[in-house]
Amino acid sequence: MHLQQTKRGSRESGGPQYYFHDLTGAIKTFLRKRGAVRVALVTPYGGTKSDYFAVSTVHKLDNKQRPVAGRVGHDRIQQGLAGESIGEAVRIWYQLPPGDFERIDVDIDIRDDVFYLTPLKIKYAGKPKTRELRRIDRPLTFTHTYASPLWIEQLVDLNNKQPGIVAWALDEICRIVKDHQQSTRLPHIQEPDLLRASGPLKHLGMTLGGYVGKGYDCFTEFRFLNFPVYSVPVEIKRNSQGFRYQQKKYGKEELSRAVVLCAIHQHKQMPQHIDVIELGALCQHAEKFPSTLTK
Repeated sequence: MHLQQTKRGSRESGGPQYYFHDLTGAIKTFLRKRGAVRVALVTPYGGTKSDYFAVSTVHKLDNKQRPVAGRVGHDRIQQGLAGESIGEAVRIWYQLPPGDFERIDVDIDIRDDVFYLTPLKIKYAGKPKTRELRRIDRPLTFTHTYASPLWIEQLVDLNNKQPGIVAWALDEICRIVKDHQQSTRLPHIQEPDLLRASGPLKHLGMTLGGYVGKGYDCFTEFRFLNFPVYSVPVEIKRNSQGFRYQQKKYGKEELSRAVVLCAIHQHKQMPQHIDVIELGALCQHAEKFPSTLTK
């Protein structure tokens, strides 16, 4: 499946547009039945909510972003209320050089009636070469059994820029985790105590928002490497076993996308789009970043 760009030279009449080509039967059937489907762009961090819509060949969007009969003649991505084209959004999220895309190869998953669109390859207009985009599985996950390359690269990059900061942050996390582990657990310690890790986590690129009592626990921002800031709900759990996937999500217009921050990860069947950050695993990773502080 791929998106083909049109109207590259007509920015005054709406700018670049992107038509779908080679959609699978399942995707095409779903789109034709719905008329329009909201698109979640998958970024280097994972899926993110957007204002883009996939619109079928015989539909268009009215002024309230609802599908009505139309005659465009192409299945396409429509900008909706977004501030830029889907191609420009891909360029920004993946930190690609300026320029117009001729083609974007994509993968599409249907989840909660939303198209999760993952860009796989891009080709600039007038350029002969195609460039592959890296696709990272569970990009924000860090557990004893799996550490995302994005996390590893972030820690290495931080350590190179600020020698000693990663060691300090991970040592602080170790101190917090100790109070939650079974063998050294502090009597009567509460789950929200894990928020003590907010300071060291911020130094690692993860800024926890306010802890709320309804819906998600913390709306959190990630700033890794040179990528834009990514916002996602975070659930605080001492043990990830306590996490229950919410079929109703966090609100009618929200994605089923979240990160679980836990001291211990023992959840056996975490949904694919739920990342897990296990503080105990980050603590164990401290051995790779020896402290440079003199005693």
